[in-house]
Amino acid sequence: MQYKDYYKVLGVNKSASKADIKKAYKKLARKYHPDVNPNDKDAEARFKEINEAYQVLGKEENRKKYDQFGEDWKHADQYGQGAGSAGGQHGYQQHHYTGSPGGEADFADFFESIFGSQARGSSGFGGRQAHFKGEDMQAELTLQLTDVLTTEKRTLTLNGKNIRITVPAGVENGQRIRLKGHGGKGVNGGPDGDLYIRFNIQNNTKFRREKANLYKTIDLDLYTAVLGGDVLIDTLDGQVKLKVKAGTQGNSQVRLKGKGFPKYKKDNDKGDLILTYQIKIPTQLSEKERQLFTELQELQS
Repeated sequence: MQYKDYYKVLGVNKSASKADIKKAYKKLARKYHPDVNPNDKDAEARFKEINEAYQVLGKEENRKKYDQFGEDWKHADQYGQGAGSAGGQHGYQQHHYTGSPGGEADFADFFESIFGSQARGSSGFGGRQAHFKGEDMQAELTLQLTDVLTTEKRTLTLNGKNIRITVPAGVENGQRIRLKGHGGKGVNGGPDGDLYIRFNIQNNTKFRREKANLYKTIDLDLYTAVLGGDVLIDTLDGQVKLKVKAGTQGNSQVRLKGKGFPKYKKDNDKGDLILTYQIKIPTQLSEKERQLFTELQELQS
């Protein structure tokens, strides 16, 4: 048999864990299974190659031999490496593979352990048809930040099919939701796959969002900062009047409770709006203003 790089066949590196190898195998086996690809000779050949690779890498004994001896791994016992039996024989039990590795009976048991008893009949073993879950599908939905202020119904069109979904208030950028049964069709009566929708939330406001809190830097003129006064602040709910304390310092913050963004799936429960004051220093002073500032400076000293 021609030497094959079984790690490459499964798409994993040599340091992959047993769980990683099993996961890679299951994904590929479902993709190239003959029931999923009827009358596809290339897929059938790929399916057999994938099973062959897993029979080697999925078993610790076989993998050790393969890692050590490469293409001669099946003849490792003949080299007398390792301890465990008399006469220089290797301690591993020798296996022979032809066509479909492990023989039909062993292969059926092996396949059942990976996919469950319903899959035992696939590829002619056991006489029953395999039932596979349909392929999970991925989609992306782009919305404006103001689109998720409240829970809304939206219609997606995927593969010519309209799907009505509920977009929860407060959904975050990059967040995914799962719609069970809206993916690819199941095979031989298996369940349909799921649809995963990833949200791309674009910020169309002047606020910076962190979960349910909103942040904004606002300019405050020097005179209001020194003497105090009222300012109008924009929020997502409209303008509010805010009282500024006399002697307000630059970079100081004020928190407006409940004026932030809706919490996930809670339209009426909102985070806070945190404002940071930035003091604006006048740059073009009249002669009178310069004189007054000079008098203030002298008073301070």
